[in-house]
Amino acid sequence: MRRILSFRDFDWPLLATVLLLCTISVLEIYSATLHTKYIGFHTKQIYWIAGGLLAMFIFSKIDYHKLIDWVPWAYGVCLVALLAVLAVGQKVLGARRWIKLGPMHFQPSEWVKLVLILAVARYFANLGGRSLTTKDIFKAFVLVGIPMLLVIKQPDLGTTLTYTPILAAGLFLGGINIRQSIVLGTCAVVLVAGVWTSGKLLKPYQKARLTSFINPDNDPRGTGYQTKQALIAVGSGGVWGKGAAKGTQTQGDFLPIPHADFIFAAFGEEHGFAGALFVLLLYFFILMRLIQNAQTAADLSGSLIIMGVVAVLTFQIAVNVGMVIGFMPVTGIPLPLMSYGGSSVLFTFLALGVVMNIRMRRFVN
Repeated sequence: MRRILSFRDFDWPLLATVLLLCTISVLEIYSATLHTKYIGFHTKQIYWIAGGLLAMFIFSKIDYHKLIDWVPWAYGVCLVALLAVLAVGQKVLGARRWIKLGPMHFQPSEWVKLVLILAVARYFANLGGRSLTTKDIFKAFVLVGIPMLLVIKQPDLGTTLTYTPILAAGLFLGGINIRQSIVLGTCAVVLVAGVWTSGKLLKPYQKARLTSFINPDNDPRGTGYQTKQALIAVGSGGVWGKGAAKGTQTQGDFLPIPHADFIFAAFGEEHGFAGALFVLLLYFFILMRLIQNAQTAADLSGSLIIMGVVAVLTFQIAVNVGMVIGFMPVTGIPLPLMSYGGSSVLFTFLALGVVMNIRMRRFVN
């Protein structure tokens, strides 16, 4: 048992790839903020990565079955934290998403993702692999839907959307059939249409963001500005890029928040198609290693947890990169392990810690 749970059973190739991506992130944040008011954020990112690594090793030693047992309590704490954000959270740029703790800003909605991954895994694992009933599906929607409603009220559409792949992965692996999928798809279309026309959940600027990517030239200085500048940055990078700290869109302060939501655009301008392709290949390797670990998990709950992590990371990567190249709307979803942000970095490393724990216990009966 002691040998099985040793760090020799870590997925070291996965961790090495993650650290390589983090190194690229720090260097790009430094380059992108060199002549802006955000200079020095790369140092903060290093601190967050160091803290994330420590948290990952700690979580890798906590039996994930215990984490599943603690989920009901953690879920309750998360709901209280989200309510606290709405009541006393700090308001920035019209959104109330953070709770200030001394010099740090804590974003509970990022941590909810990990709790939801564990909660959905616990729920579907307890069903024992039997065919899903309408009641089972409804309970799963309520489980994920309550936090979604609290987060969208902040408002934070981007983070709200990242909860949906957790539910989708749970339903798919939990055994939803084709007929149920068609019914759910139809209901989803009706619900989206209702939310769009109601005017209560989505703010006008959120609707503008969701439609401006289709034709950013309609309002190049307003709602289409971010998409337009990102496309110019990526296109001007060419094959090999302009070089570190030499991107005109990034250094000229045309590209919005190049160290966070649009860091992929800044990286593409400086390192071109070759650099962007290299980063995407790193992400591909990470996701493939995670899926491999899910296949070798000791039980269904372990597989569900890892695939929940895969679903969230895949969704965030696809939406962020798609946003940068004009295929997706601007939603404020960060690029995992690349974008600046403590809450996002810590969530990713904590999730990896749980994955490592599942891997280390894959031969334990």
